[in-house]
Amino acid sequence: MSQPPYGDPAPVTSGSSGSSGDAAPTASGPSGSPAASAVSGDAAPTARLLPGGPVAERILAEVAGRVAALVRRGVTPALATVLVGDDDASAGYIRIKQRQAAELGFASPHAHLPADATQADLHSVIESFNADPAVHGLLVQYPVPAHLDYDRALMAVDPDKDVDGMHPLNMGRLALGLPGPLPCTPAGIEELLAHHGIPVSGREVVILGRGATLGRPLAMLLGQKRPTANAAVTVVHTGVPDWTRYTRRADILIAAAGVPGIIRPEHVKPGAVVIGGGVRYAGRRLLPDVDESCAQVAGAITPRVGGVGPTTVAMLFRNAVAAAERATAAANGPGDRRISG
Repeated sequence: MSQPPYGDPAPVTSGSSGSSGDAAPTASGPSGSPAASAVSGDAAPTARLLPGGPVAERILAEVAGRVAALVRRGVTPALATVLVGDDDASAGYIRIKQRQAAELGFASPHAHLPADATQADLHSVIESFNADPAVHGLLVQYPVPAHLDYDRALMAVDPDKDVDGMHPLNMGRLALGLPGPLPCTPAGIEELLAHHGIPVSGREVVILGRGATLGRPLAMLLGQKRPTANAAVTVVHTGVPDWTRYTRRADILIAAAGVPGIIRPEHVKPGAVVIGGGVRYAGRRLLPDVDESCAQVAGAITPRVGGVGPTTVAMLFRNAVAAAERATAAANGPGDRRISG
């Protein structure tokens, strides 16, 4: 099931709770009183930016090569999408994916159901794509209308066509270190850190947020024994009164709470790497977890726009081409063997 490009919850108005399902209490300093800003808001940013665009370009170039190899064998990889209702943001996300699919050489069959579609209607479409051997990947755009059960729809997707990597079977594969599609935003964050030469192995990584789409799978991913992972990972959340005690000691701090502006300079260890994974939306306005003033303290930081988002989309297409390779018994390309399976 596809989240918005940043792998985050559905667009909501500002002030809503985060993707971790936690409340958003005021951050406090060691004494329990509200923490004062560690730096002046007028200070110039000093952190090195970690854009996701170059990472995505590299991954998509790899995907394009793998698509070309499939096409030479007479196989056109296909990524199917399902949209229920007329949410403008969701429709926009589908258009982004369809445009990217066309550029890479994917077929992109699409089903658009009305807002009053029933659960049975949704499952019928999912089952038709599951049964179609010409469709290799499948995503259902999140959110679905309130009367529909998103989790039931997720369970109906063929795990081998689950390009979001969110089916329970694929989450279990991740937990056991078995081959399978990885959740796109966590996998994109690992790729972003590796691309920019940020050492992870042996370092202390703190993830603020325990959501199923980002915080929990990212913790499992970065804790695995690999040169681009192998970290000491702590998952903390806003239900912990002194969560700032953990974030201030992190070598790498990853915000995954979905609470706008929750990470401020006083919550960051000077020189730390800060990754903004969680966002919310007020209409079309993006509200990131990480306040931009954190650039005054961090050593490296993702930009407000163009950080994790592009890598999430790229990882979705890497999962999709891997699904096509598996389905057609093609030899794995140069991609990540954990994803290619």
